Amino acid sequence: MKRPMTTLHSPGLPLQTEGFLDATEFFDIDRPEVRRFTAEAVGDAATDKARAVRLFYAVRDLIRYDPYRISFAPIDYRASSVIAAGYGWCVPKAGLLAACARVVGIPSAVGLADVVNHLNTEKLRERMGGVDVFYDHGYTALHIDGRWIKAVPAFNIELCERFGVKPTDFDGEHDALYQEHDASGRLHMQYLADHGTWSDLPLDQVEADFVRHYPKTLIDAAGAGKGTPDSFEDDAPLPAAGEASPR
Repeated sequence: MKRPMTTLHSPGLPLQTEGFLDATEFFDIDRPEVRRFTAEAVGDAATDKARAVRLFYAVRDLIRYDPYRISFAPIDYRASSVIAAGYGWCVPKAGLLAACARVVGIPSAVGLADVVNHLNTEKLRERMGGVDVFYDHGYTALHIDGRWIKAVPAFNIELCERFGVKPTDFDGEHDALYQEHDASGRLHMQYLADHGTWSDLPLDQVEADFVRHYPKTLIDAAGAGKGTPDSFEDDAPLPAAGEASPR
């Protein structure tokens, strides 16, 4: 499949579908493992909406969310690599959903937004240098039934249950973003800024923003492709304001 020469960027949702179905550096949709993952997820779904919903849940729950193993190695962000690894943070998981959507003919893009996660963990917050903002949080934009819809397939269901967070559900008709509050009514996720959408995963943008906002230790580890061996699912969320720390 012909690959586009340039990556298209829009400050909001894409204004077109042309250029949003192609194979790209990161959306290696001709790879057999990407086509197999997509086919197994889609099954007998007969409409774009049904296919998109099944793909969302496959990426959300079969690829474990792990923000500790972040790298800046381009190969790690290819859809085929994310499938092989079985884990990823929000950006590669958004890219995988976008790639799988293109396999079945659904135009797709990757978007970036800055968010505050009020249910951060002590260990992750420390690695982020005490910064509360998750810069360049990744989401997917899917063109279904004539319009673009946002979806965030990041947190797998087991992680949501462990942290007491409402899972992000997707019906193929409405945006599926992180909820503002968790299952107990506490503040969970707050969106601060949306940087728009790209026709391929904007890894250079993500790396530049991380260098600007996060400590050198995190950047050096990501640049070396090392990340950390810690498991995010073993962490405990920081207590909300007014709550006692877990013991």
